[in-house]
Amino acid sequence: MFSPIKSVAWAVAAPTLLYAAFIALLSVPYFQNHAIYLHGVVQTGTLDLNIPEHWGFSRNQVTPFNLRTPDGETLHAWHVLPLGLYQRHEERLVREPASALVPDITQRLGFQLLRDDPEALLVLYFHGAGGSMASGWRPQSYRAMSAAAPDKIHVVAIDYRGWGTSTGSPSEAGLLMDAQTLAAWAVNVAGIPPSRIVLFGQSLGTAVSISLAQSLAVREVDPVLFSGIVVVAPFADVAMLTATYRVGQTIPILGPVARFPKVLEWLNKYIVSKWPTKERLADFVRACQRIPGEGPKYDVTMIHAQDDVDIPWVHSDMLYWYGVNASSPAAITREELEREKEDTRVELGDGGWAVTSTSPAGVLREQIVKYGVHDRIMSYPVVSDAILRAFGQKQKTNSSSSS
Repeated sequence: MFSPIKSVAWAVAAPTLLYAAFIALLSVPYFQNHAIYLHGVVQTGTLDLNIPEHWGFSRNQVTPFNLRTPDGETLHAWHVLPLGLYQRHEERLVREPASALVPDITQRLGFQLLRDDPEALLVLYFHGAGGSMASGWRPQSYRAMSAAAPDKIHVVAIDYRGWGTSTGSPSEAGLLMDAQTLAAWAVNVAGIPPSRIVLFGQSLGTAVSISLAQSLAVREVDPVLFSGIVVVAPFADVAMLTATYRVGQTIPILGPVARFPKVLEWLNKYIVSKWPTKERLADFVRACQRIPGEGPKYDVTMIHAQDDVDIPWVHSDMLYWYGVNASSPAAITREELEREKEDTRVELGDGGWAVTSTSPAGVLREQIVKYGVHDRIMSYPVVSDAILRAFGQKQKTNSSSSS
């Protein structure tokens, strides 16, 4: 029998041993991928992702289709029509076969309304970890994207490899290839020039969207620049994320270890997916400055909620600092930038605050709202407004309404 002292010792030691075993498992790439990407977490039950009406869309407002990556994976995608455009063509759209997975999206009316409209705008949507493109607040987010221009803004979202019904397993290189596949489809199949495309990412998707923009901007031949980038709840890199991230808003994966920086630094050496977003954002900004031609080359907006306990908003602060430093000929310390932000930021009361850094090559914005947590914020007007601004449409809308 255990003595009282041994029982107490075991009660103290057992959780420590279990946590140590958990940390050891995270050094194994298979378990590490599941912890970072959560692609095995199903949040839609048995609902068929090829029946978007499950999530409140009208008949054939969403077209499910597949994309094929260069390395042979199949990605599941949704093309979401903006409501105003859908209403104008509703009679023809409802006569089409039901929106099951279509073998050739180019034969669908929804696709043709995107391809054939010289004023159509397209958001390429990169979602966060876990679930699928139909999980949580994502369907509400698609609807919010086009709210400010309901005749123009289309959304195409994908499930990365390993998510939903997409094939394969996730990796940093694989998710970047998935994003590049979607961008190539948008330009080469849908015929939408990059100047009419905005990249949107949330959480994990922020790393994917910035990596995509950077990879295409640094090309020596024919660099590609999109109209803008909007990221919600971004993270600076996985090393910083491991010290702050909370699963389900409650469980800090490496919170106990983060108290010991040397131990955390040692553990981070075993992380396979690094996602160095802050460095890639800086590299993207520098690449834009090198591209010849007049006018702005980038428009990047970072949005974060103060009550986000999954990824604290200090990550947006870090990204903004890296972006500003890359855009400026003279380096600025974090402390100097914070003092500058105090003097220049726009106070929005209970709506939070915003700061902007403008250079000849483009614009960086950081907007911190008070409320919205990690996911709900995606459906808020602040995101719709940022999307419209990234398209350069806000100024046009304001000027036309005042004339």
